[in-house]
Amino acid sequence: MNNIQSIRGMHDILPECSPMWRWLEDQVSSTFASYDFHEIRVPMLERTEVFTRAIGQATDVVEKEMYTFEDRNGELLSLRPEGTAGVVRSAIQHGLLHTPGLKVWYQGPMFRHERPQKGRQRQFHQFGAEVFGLDAAAVDVELIALGERIWRRLGLKRGIRLEINTLGDREDRQRYRQRLIDYLLPYQGELDEDSQRRLDTNPLRIFDSKNERTRAIMAEAPRLIDDIGQEAREHFDEVCGLLDRLGIDYTVNPGLVRGLDYYCRTVFEWITDDLGAQGTVCAGGRYNDLVEMQGGKPTPGIGFAMGVERLLALLESAGVEQSQVPQVFVVTRVPPADMLAVAEDLREQVPGLRVAVALGGGSMKAQFKRADRSGARFCVILGEAEYQAGQAAIKDLRAERGEQEMVNLDAIGSRLQALLAGEGSD
Repeated sequence: MNNIQSIRGMHDILPECSPMWRWLEDQVSSTFASYDFHEIRVPMLERTEVFTRAIGQATDVVEKEMYTFEDRNGELLSLRPEGTAGVVRSAIQHGLLHTPGLKVWYQGPMFRHERPQKGRQRQFHQFGAEVFGLDAAAVDVELIALGERIWRRLGLKRGIRLEINTLGDREDRQRYRQRLIDYLLPYQGELDEDSQRRLDTNPLRIFDSKNERTRAIMAEAPRLIDDIGQEAREHFDEVCGLLDRLGIDYTVNPGLVRGLDYYCRTVFEWITDDLGAQGTVCAGGRYNDLVEMQGGKPTPGIGFAMGVERLLALLESAGVEQSQVPQVFVVTRVPPADMLAVAEDLREQVPGLRVAVALGGGSMKAQFKRADRSGARFCVILGEAEYQAGQAAIKDLRAERGEQEMVNLDAIGSRLQALLAGEGSD
């Protein structure tokens, strides 16, 4: 019988990789907290209309990529392909939007049925942040500044650049859409197949084409940024001015559009050249109409999402590593009950201490080999006679001479704390 394999494009996160995931989650979550964002956790499964209303029927996500099925009651459900729509649904349902200035962040898996490749999987993970009820340019800029602080905290600032654009307001996009179609119709036969289809459904997405001929045609296309209204223009000018004041470098990219229908005004992407074709690490923008589209009262909003797997790939290429090894390994000749009691007492005395024990027993020589392989810095040795006398030995496994220090059992915790505190000064 063949072994059952994981689903293509959906990967296990193995114990050797999880320390890096945990470290990244800790760095990002604490950065969100420093900007007064609060965590929200929403279901991975939603009614399909949560996404079709928000994302738009004519997007690739809805047309090709969502995992959608009928449940036993005949209700159409979908695994979430992105986080914002579910957060908006939750905020409306629970009355979180009554006071302007709601700031929330989330993390977790998203699902899209597309061809797996490096940096793009069918189950992928994202961090996201959303701000509701405030339409000031300063909100846009604080969110961008939050992203830059994350890159600096992770040591990735030099490898990531910021591109921004404005999509104007709804009326601006409707007017521009027709101008773009009029420009593209004479070239229709020269466009790639996906772009020909998008010409009727979502022509702004043609800017995303990777086809060389299509990209050459789009390079000469009219630009939305040249045709936006006064209010949207003033908002974007203020965003740029605030970014300049904060010293945040950016490039205005008039061809930058977002793949989901709900975006308006400021849109932005953080991009790297170190991941090949999948160069977008973080993307977001304003969605002032989305809450109303989901059945709520008109409420401005802005947010972003960043790909966890892509961040991990950047961290790996930058040589950032995290490991999770025991700090202390207990080697013993005493009965298992006494061994476990000492280990439990250590954990009680020193909260957070990572303690491994030789649960499999064996000779002292075999136990010491396991202790060495574990990567632990210190070894606590419980000999029969010493244990009966209320003592144990502490050995520094990295010390050249391998000397042992005898310590009373009730003082092992405090002594290990002192030794670990001085670990970096050896």
